[in-house]
Amino acid sequence: MSFSLDTLVFDTVFTTIGSTTQNFKIYNTENKPLLINEIELMGGSSSPFRINVDGLIGTNFNDLEIEQRDSLYVFVEVTLDINNQILPLVVEDSIRFRTNGVDQYVNLAVWGQDAYFHYNDLNEGIWPNDKPHVIYGYAAVDSAKTLTIPAGTNIHLHKQSLLYVYKSTLNIDGALGNEVVFQGDRLEANYDDVSGQYYGIYFHEARPSTINYAIIKNGTAGIHLFSRNTNFNDYTLTLKNSIIQNNASYGLFVYSGAKVKAENSVIAKNGVHSIIMLEGGALNVNHCNLLGYGGSSNPTVGISNYFTNSSTNTTNVGSIEECVFNNSVISGNLQTELALDTLSVQGVNLSFEFKNSLILSEVIPSESFYQNITWNGSTEFTDIPEDDYTFSSSSYLNGNGVISTVFSDILGNPRMDPPDIGAYEVN
Repeated sequence: MSFSLDTLVFDTVFTTIGSTTQNFKIYNTENKPLLINEIELMGGSSSPFRINVDGLIGTNFNDLEIEQRDSLYVFVEVTLDINNQILPLVVEDSIRFRTNGVDQYVNLAVWGQDAYFHYNDLNEGIWPNDKPHVIYGYAAVDSAKTLTIPAGTNIHLHKQSLLYVYKSTLNIDGALGNEVVFQGDRLEANYDDVSGQYYGIYFHEARPSTINYAIIKNGTAGIHLFSRNTNFNDYTLTLKNSIIQNNASYGLFVYSGAKVKAENSVIAKNGVHSIIMLEGGALNVNHCNLLGYGGSSNPTVGISNYFTNSSTNTTNVGSIEECVFNNSVISGNLQTELALDTLSVQGVNLSFEFKNSLILSEVIPSESFYQNITWNGSTEFTDIPEDDYTFSSSSYLNGNGVISTVFSDILGNPRMDPPDIGAYEVN
C-alpha cells in the first residue's frame, strides 16, 4: 500500500471543541485486489482521535479489500479533554495498517490549547489573558456592571455567539503590538478569512464604553449598538486604533440613538457596509479608513435617520445629533461609497459635517456641510489584497488632512501638520 501522507497534522484546536474533519487516502498500486487484514487506531477507545474508514466508524477494522489501482478514504476528527495548561500541548496517535503480516503506519498529531470557556454566563471585573477565552452562546455583562479586557487577550466565538453588553460598560484595553483579538473558534488555516463565524459584540442601551487597539474579524456584525443609556451624555462607544474587517454584514452598526466616536481605525472589507446608521444617533469619525473591497454592491458608509419595519409596516424616525467625518477615507470598488438617506420630520434634528476627507461619489454633492473634500482621488494603497493601507507620497491622502486632537496614527507615528487623511501617517 501507499498513502497520500505519512503524518496527518491538525492545526491548534481548543479542548472540548471538536476539530474539522480531515482525510487521507490509501492506494492500491498493484494490478490485482489488495486485502487489508487489519486497520487499528492504536490509542483505541481512549484515543482523542476518531476515524472513519470507507464509511465505517470504529477503532478496529478487518479484511477490507481495495480493488486493483483503486483507493479508499480514511476520515479523521479529534476532540481533546481539558488539560489545565496555559501553553499548547501536542497530542499524538497513529493508525496501523497490516497487510500480509507487514505493518505500516500513518501518524496523527494535533496541537491542543486549553481556554476559559463561557457558555451563556455573566461577566464582570477583569478577564485574565493567560489563556484564550472561548464563547458559546453568549458572554454577557449585566446591567450596571463593568468588564475590562486587557491587552493581549484572545477571544474566540463559536457559531452565532456574541459578547453581550447589556446596560453596562465594556472596556477593551489593547495596546500597539498587543491587541485584543476577536475571531472564530476554528483555528484551522482555511478559516483565516471566512466571514460569519460568529455574531460580534452587541451593546444594548450600554453605558459609555471604550475599545482601544482591538482586532475584530470574521464575524457577522463586528460591533452592533442598539440605542444607549440616556442617563449618560458621553458617547456610547469610543473606538480607537482598531481594525474591524471581513465581517459578513457590517463592521459598525449604529441603531436608534447610539453614539459613537471613532479615531485611527480601519473598518474594511465587510460584506454589506463598513458603517451603517439606522434610525438616527451620533457619529464622530476622525482619521479612519472606511473601505469597501468586500464585494458588496452597497456603499461602504450608509447613514439614515429612519427605519421601516417590514413586518409591521411602521417607520420610526430619529434625530442625527452629530454626523462628523473628518480626515477620513471613504473608498472602495464602487463609484459611490457614501449614501445619506434622511426624512425631515418636525422635531427631528439633522446635523452633518464632512471635512478634509477623501470620498468616492459618482455625483458630487452640493451641500455646504462638505468642506475641503477630495472627491474621487486616488488612494494608492500599498496592497489592498493584503490589507496594507499605507500609501505612497503621490497619494491624495498625503498631507490633505486638517490638524486635530489626534496626535499619532494607528501605528503610533506622530501626525504632521497638516496630517495625512486616514488612519495612517506616512510622511
